[in-house]
Amino acid sequence: MENLPIIVSENAFNSPNPQDIIHSNISIINLMREEGLDDELIHDDALLSYYLDYYVAQCTQGEFAQFVYHSGWDAELNLLLEEGLQLIGANDHLVFFQQQVKKVSLMSTVKRDKFFKGKLEGVNAIRDAINENSFAKIEENLTELNAAFLKSHPDLQALPIETIFTTLEEIVGHEIKRM
Repeated sequence: MENLPIIVSENAFNSPNPQDIIHSNISIINLMREEGLDDELIHDDALLSYYLDYYVAQCTQGEFAQFVYHSGWDAELNLLLEEGLQLIGANDHLVFFQQQVKKVSLMSTVKRDKFFKGKLEGVNAIRDAINENSFAKIEENLTELNAAFLKSHPDLQALPIETIFTTLEEIVGHEIKRM
């Protein structure tokens, strides 16, 4: 089976709030996963948008160090995010991300291990060194860029909620419980 289209609700697609289409994408991916669908069947760009939102949430709540800490510094995720930032045209964020990746990558493994074994809150010199450059100072709006990317995607399908469930039930081969 090929990758599925990117599926979002019609309401989210038509909403003036850019976060709505992103949250719809996230909700549908989470539902697909809960119903046993393998990530390899989920559209690559839907997953890319999903992880970009995760990155934004982490950096908004606790700057880049929180992203590093909570993601476990996953090389595959970092590559996906770099690709995603390029794809959505977030040039300022891409430069910031690449600088931060270089900074953390050049850190000794001893220092990185100490960071992961410690607490993120409180006095934390490693966290503060990682956060020396501020994510919050970047003027590009990643949420708006992510939403525009989804809305203009050629593989996007904006469907009524019931049609989304029917479509996913056909794919997973069983009924999906409605909330």
